[in-house]
Amino acid sequence: MRRVYDFSRKPARRNYTVADLRALKGSGRKLSMANPANNDELHACVEAGIDLFVVDADQIEDLRQIAPTHFTGVGSTWAQFGSDDEIVAHAYEAMRRGADMYYTLRSYEVMERMARDGIPVQSHIGLIPTFSHYCGGLRGWGRRADEAIRVWKTLKRMEDAGVFAVEVECVAEEVLEAVNEKTTVVTFSLGSGMAGDAIFSFVADICGEAGEEDKPPRHAHAFGNLGPLHKQIREERVSALGQFHREVVAGNFPYAETSIGMHPGEKEKFLEALEKWNPAHQ
Repeated sequence: MRRVYDFSRKPARRNYTVADLRALKGSGRKLSMANPANNDELHACVEAGIDLFVVDADQIEDLRQIAPTHFTGVGSTWAQFGSDDEIVAHAYEAMRRGADMYYTLRSYEVMERMARDGIPVQSHIGLIPTFSHYCGGLRGWGRRADEAIRVWKTLKRMEDAGVFAVEVECVAEEVLEAVNEKTTVVTFSLGSGMAGDAIFSFVADICGEAGEEDKPPRHAHAFGNLGPLHKQIREERVSALGQFHREVVAGNFPYAETSIGMHPGEKEKFLEALEKWNPAHQ
């Protein structure tokens, strides 16, 4: 556990620092990374021993209560802000509130601006769902040599801009294996094989929360089977609410055992006092 000052200059402790993650490259050691979306998932990830987190900005206060020492990234979506100044302001606010790195898909200029100011910047290479229109839909990247070189050039351009880490999504694992040794950028592999410095997956995918009608992506391996449990909980909830509604409409609920009664003999005293009451008694 490292003693640090966080980016709001408060004393803190972290399981990993920027320097630690950079030092992992070439060590052969892998870290786990996930995206808990609520407090229940945060508690579960902590108890399960997950190493690194990425969360929404509005979760950061809860995260720092539940997981005060976990290295955690926060970010913004590509279309969340219109101007570069808004993105940079959001990054500063996230870092002040306890984030350890900031994710952005925006321009190299924005990445460089934040990195120059000392913000650990994370970006994204390979399959970027936001930009899937440009590549004909959701698909793997780098399966041809020319596209693999484009992945490498993008990674180097980000490195030159000062980017600290990238999510590498659905890139051919041979490509990540080759380029990871040639960059200082920390890589988080999502469906891109074992070569990443950390292996990232979504909590919903890890826990098997996809419904029967959903087809998870190829890289989404389910280690659990919460989908049927969620369906059962949903059905039980609807059933219980329906029974409650029907009993209320029928005049049966509240039941006697769920209601509060007066002590023996007190009802008569109360009704007698109520009958005699008038405004002069106020």
